[in-house]
Formats: sequence, structure tokens, C-alpha cells
Amino acid sequence: EFDLSFASMQGLAATLVPVLVVEHGWNPVAASAVAVLATVTAGAVNGFLVVRAGVDRIVVTLGMANVLLGLALALANLSTVSGLSPGFARLANQEILGLPVSFYYGLAATLGFAYVLRFTPLGRHIAFVGANREVARLAGVRVDRIRFGSYVVSGLFSGIGGVLLVASVGGYDPTSSVIYLPAGITAVFLGMAAVRPGQFNPIGMFIGVYLLATGVLGLQLLGYTGWVEDVFYGAVLIVAVTVSALLRRRTS
Repeated sequence: EFDLSFASMQGLAATLVPVLVVEHGWNPVAASAVAVLATVTAGAVNGFLVVRAGVDRIVVTLGMANVLLGLALALANLSTVSGLSPGFARLANQEILGLPVSFYYGLAATLGFAYVLRFTPLGRHIAFVGANREVARLAGVRVDRIRFGSYVVSGLFSGIGGVLLVASVGGYDPTSSVIYLPAGITAVFLGMAAVRPGQFNPIGMFIGVYLLATGVLGLQLLGYTGWVEDVFYGAVLIVAVTVSALLRRRTS
């Protein structure tokens, strides 16, 4: 399952935290918990509509992405909300061995997912469902539960990512959430081409994220700004999908 509303869920969480803390005087911990709960709820709604109601997942998640973007814009009054404390920023920016702690959060999540998918019965069931849903169902795998859970987990980690994002920058502009969708999709497919061709995998995605970040930064240092990210992400996505398809065809 691929949830196309993850960027908007992250944006909703990143908007909720400063709105609740700065404009309504909430404690940052409570605001972060509410933000993550909101994205988990959105993920559960996606899961219900796709798994239980049988609605096409692309339609559901794209529709949810627009709904969440609109909610974030309404909460922020169509403007950037800032003013979070430096103490809250340390949640993401505290340096360890010269790197922000958010890097280690991402590394831990990547390794955790890789372990689950590779070495646990749940991970094998997830792979089985992804390979052939009906065969997995006939083999006794609880397909619907795994599919629904994937949407809930997507909402959970999107919310956590939103909290860390707003902590790192001190505020958030809800309109910027749309820029994270092509970057995220491109990283996933780039990782599929780099590691275990033809299969989505967390290690490959982690590598893809940093390859993309390095590429965009290099182009910006050369003086290309504004439009370069869209062109770069689109070109890399096309190349990654093409390479993955060719490698899969060769090994099949």
C-alpha cells in the first residue's frame, strides 16, 4: 500500500503544533500528541475507505491529501505560524557527533523497519501481501488487518515527522507541504532501484533521501534555484523507475 496523503498528514501535524502552542498556549508535548493523533486518525480513515469500503487507494489518498491541506491552511489562517521555543527545537536540532539528532531518529526508524520486514513473521506476511494479496489470503494471512495497519502506521510516522520538522525550523507554512510529496515518492523509487531492485525497502529509501538531498544541494550551489528541485525529482523518478523495471525484467 502507498499512501499519497503522507505529505499532507505531515503538514497538518507541523501546522497543528505551532497553532496550539503559540496561539492557544498549549504545552508543546500535549500539542505534539494531538498532532500525531490527528494524523493517525487520518490514516485510519484512509485504511477504512480503502480496505473496508473498497474505494481505490489512489483516489482516497489523493482526496485525503487535499482535505488535510485545506484543514492546515484553515488552522493557520493562510499564513506561516512561528514562535516555538528554542527548547522545543532541541528535539530535532540537538547535535550528536556533529549531526542533528533527527538524523539518528531516521536511522533508527529505518533499521527498525528493515528488521521487522526481514526477520519477523509480520514482515514476511507484509511481503506476502504485497506480492500477491489473494494468495496470501488463501494461505491464512490476515490481509485486511495488515493493509489497514499500514495506513495507520503511515499516519503515525507522518505525524512524528511533522512534529520533528516544525521543531527543526521553529514554524511552518502549510502551503509548503506539497513539496514533500514528489521528494518522498522519488526517494522510495530511487531506493527500489539502488537496493533490492523491484522491491520497496527502507534501507534503499534512506539512501535515496540523502542522494536526493545531495543532488539538490549541489545544483543549488551551482546557482540553480527555484525550479531545479521539481526538474531534478521528476528526472530522477523517471530514471529510477526505468532502471528498476529493467533490472526486474532481467532477473525474472
